Amino acid sequence: MTTRIYIPADTTACALGADSVAVEIAVQSQIRGLDIEVIRNGSRGAFWLEPLIEIEQDGGRIVFGPISRGDATGILEVFSEEGYDGLIQHELCLGSVSDIEWLSRQDRLTFARAGWTDPRQLDDYKLHGGYEGLTRALEMLPADIVETVKSSGLRGRGGAAFPTGIKWQTVLDTDAEQKYVTCNADEGDSGTFADRLLMEADPFQLIEGMTICALAVGATMGYIYLRSEYPRALDTLNHAIASAQGARLLGDDICGSGHSFHIEVRVGAGAYICGEETSMLDSLEGKRGMVRFKPPLPAIEGLFGKPTVVNNVLTLAAVTTVLAQGPEFYQEYGSGRSRGTLTAQLAGNIRRGGLVEVPFGASLRELFEGYGGGTASGRPVRAIQVGGPLGAYVPESQWDTRLDYEAFGEIGAMLGHGGIVVFDDSVDMLEQARFAMEFCAVESCGKCTPCRIGSVRGVELIDRIRESKNSAKQLNQLEDLCETMDSGSLCAMGGLTPMPVRSAVKHFPMDFEYNDQRGVKR
Repeated sequence: MTTRIYIPADTTACALGADSVAVEIAVQSQIRGLDIEVIRNGSRGAFWLEPLIEIEQDGGRIVFGPISRGDATGILEVFSEEGYDGLIQHELCLGSVSDIEWLSRQDRLTFARAGWTDPRQLDDYKLHGGYEGLTRALEMLPADIVETVKSSGLRGRGGAAFPTGIKWQTVLDTDAEQKYVTCNADEGDSGTFADRLLMEADPFQLIEGMTICALAVGATMGYIYLRSEYPRALDTLNHAIASAQGARLLGDDICGSGHSFHIEVRVGAGAYICGEETSMLDSLEGKRGMVRFKPPLPAIEGLFGKPTVVNNVLTLAAVTTVLAQGPEFYQEYGSGRSRGTLTAQLAGNIRRGGLVEVPFGASLRELFEGYGGGTASGRPVRAIQVGGPLGAYVPESQWDTRLDYEAFGEIGAMLGHGGIVVFDDSVDMLEQARFAMEFCAVESCGKCTPCRIGSVRGVELIDRIRESKNSAKQLNQLEDLCETMDSGSLCAMGGLTPMPVRSAVKHFPMDFEYNDQRGVKR
């Protein structure tokens, strides 16, 4: 009887040695004459356990990790001599998947299949509930699909948190011969990897979500704008698109319904600003990525001047759950107006980094202590940046704030794409504020003055504060500059850059003070 061994093939697992582990298992299995099939599945997002392998037993799986190439040889030796009973006693055995509390405590909706399926096998996706949402959508009128998404309370997971159903309604109601669905997969925020993980672990879910969206708004063409640093995701997506087309789940006459929808993957331009929706549309059109004035909204005049849906990966993937399970099911999760689940990505100085999916409403402290396990350095946590490089630095006094869009807005912060980057007490918050301004100066598209010039002046001001050239006056000028960038920038690039700067000054003022006696910044 063939024994299946699952080894993740996503970028993070492979960076930690999963490919060499897979090769070693295949070689050693042949040497020992073991009937073993190696399946490259998607990662479960428990990156602190990678490389992780799962050995199938009686329909369940025994988990081992983190393992090295040498450990793989030892595990096979035990298996060949003692069978499954010996494996359970192995020092790297973590028990069954359900025994890993880090995973079992999560509420996985969007990432329910991650780790269970082979991302390159369409039948595997369908076996685990895939395409149930599309099947139901094909039986509905476009307006009913849109209403279902509205009723679910689903909001965009790209950062702005705009209600998804309202955006779709606008595109549906706009008359045009051609409409588009675009997926923003240019995941550029620091500490974020959920889009990449989903595309590498469960690509058919994104394709299904885009297809449902196309049926809802009347689009016939879709584009995935993929970050250029994601070559594995590119290969996996193209393979999945070809498989879906071959099964008539994509392309002309989908499932014999008469509806047609095609998807192409376009590799991004390597610029952070192209994560902004209108810059992305310019890049898709073959232009330099520059922010557009709004109005008109992309939903009315978007790609090539046509009505266009712009959603990110997690938003479109969540649509499959809404259609398959119903809007009431999705509404059961969440807090306040933030419905469904938050896909948090734990990164930075963290002991147990990885992807955590929990309902909106959990606290930041629950995530980085309960799931993250504190810092990797063992030192106390000092600050946590939430929402990417333009997100606020959250101090300890705010760590019990519930994780939903409104609650974070009330404390001057944002959830963004769910990236959570942890810093221990060795961090210099003045340097972090400077980094925010410098980041904006480097990544600005240059179209508006507050962003283009303001970020450069911001770096200069913070350098003067560091050198103690009348720091009180410079701090006042820095606040004035932040106000100008906040209110006068054309897009969120310049408008949000003040957020990390202001939070650093407000919550960590001692890092901006100067000790005249010692002649150094405290």
